[in-house]
Amino acid sequence: MQMRLLVPRFLVRRLAPPLAIAIALLATAARAQTEACDAAAAPPSADFEHYAAEQWPREAERFKTNRENVSREADRLRLKLENGDTVELADCPHGDTAHVYLYERYDEAGRFYVVRRPAFKDFSYTLVMRAGGKQYTVYGTPVWSQDKARFLTVACSWLPPRGTLTVHAPASGGLAAEAEIKLPTCLDETETCSARWDNPSWIAVTCTRSDGSSRRGSEFVVMKGSDGTWKTFGR
Repeated sequence: MQMRLLVPRFLVRRLAPPLAIAIALLATAARAQTEACDAAAAPPSADFEHYAAEQWPREAERFKTNRENVSREADRLRLKLENGDTVELADCPHGDTAHVYLYERYDEAGRFYVVRRPAFKDFSYTLVMRAGGKQYTVYGTPVWSQDKARFLTVACSWLPPRGTLTVHAPASGGLAAEAEIKLPTCLDETETCSARWDNPSWIAVTCTRSDGSSRRGSEFVVMKGSDGTWKTFGR
């Protein structure tokens, strides 16, 4: 699982490719993700509308086997909860608050919906608990341990600055972070890092050089001790 910055077409505003990507990257660093939609910031973006029109049919293919729980009406994604209520996630086409919610899948182990959220300022996933509708933001797709007791996510990018391996576990109808392990080479742009479970108490982290060189990147392991804390070895 390797994390990289994803820049949807609606983020780059039809500029020449190198300049467009540079502007999108710099804008990402300016402010963290927000759920607000500022309709006064700018008129609806034609690029946003094109991106949405391109993505929604693909999304429909993903939820067609779960239509009793997932639906879309124009720019609103609706997710049904266990008690019959509905969580509604609304897209925003306006200026630098632009973002899209795209259904990815239902996670049986965690009992949550996984929703991708490309945005002008950021890229993330929203996990929506089916039991009560609580929402959690993560910056990588959940990767479960073999015993399904917990999952990890990796956030590795230099714009916005993120370098963290997080271990999450179900707790009281929601999710709790058991550990956050810093990945400093993600922040200085020298490496990109991925992680895998070797067993339920052992995570192997492998980082590769961002410059494309043949030099070996850093590797280390994260182990859960008998006291329940997660510790790193081999940095």
